[in-house]
Amino acid sequence: MTIQVRPATVFADVATMVGPKRPDANVCWCLSYRIPSKENQQLAGPARGERVRALLAQGPPGVLAYDGDEVVGWAAVHPRSDTTFATNRRIPHVDDQPVWSIWCIRVRPGHRGQGLSHQLLAGAVDFAREQGAPAVEGYPVDNRGAKVDLTMAYVGTRALFEAAGFSHAVDTTSVLNGFPRVLMRKNLA
Repeated sequence: MTIQVRPATVFADVATMVGPKRPDANVCWCLSYRIPSKENQQLAGPARGERVRALLAQGPPGVLAYDGDEVVGWAAVHPRSDTTFATNRRIPHVDDQPVWSIWCIRVRPGHRGQGLSHQLLAGAVDFAREQGAPAVEGYPVDNRGAKVDLTMAYVGTRALFEAAGFSHAVDTTSVLNGFPRVLMRKNLA
């Protein structure tokens, strides 16, 4: 398996990773942290996909992993200032650097357990670096080795971020699936 991680530029490929099987379904589309909460709650069905298409027209909203021509993974990465993390009361700011946030890592069924999360995280870091980010942050769960429910694993684990060279910056008051979330930071400058 030869995996390439590239900026997400093709809507159909993004839809494969974060869109619904049925166009009228109200799935996340990885919008919950990317757009204001009120707007996110008001969007329904196909309008969610159209909002992603509009974001994509402004630039890649993340990175995708490909096994040949098949899209097999996704990681959302964007400047924190343009996400809901900018005003999130449970996930604090470390400093005033214009950091980028990585908040969602997904691997398609049939491709899990092969290290793709590590490759996606590295690709997201590389993309942020190429865009001039001085640092990147993630907000994974600190599960201390316990199993994380697959539907909540999208934020990653502290161990995943540590393996990618991130350091624990600060605790948060955010909890996901019973696990505390921590703010992990990697300086790029």
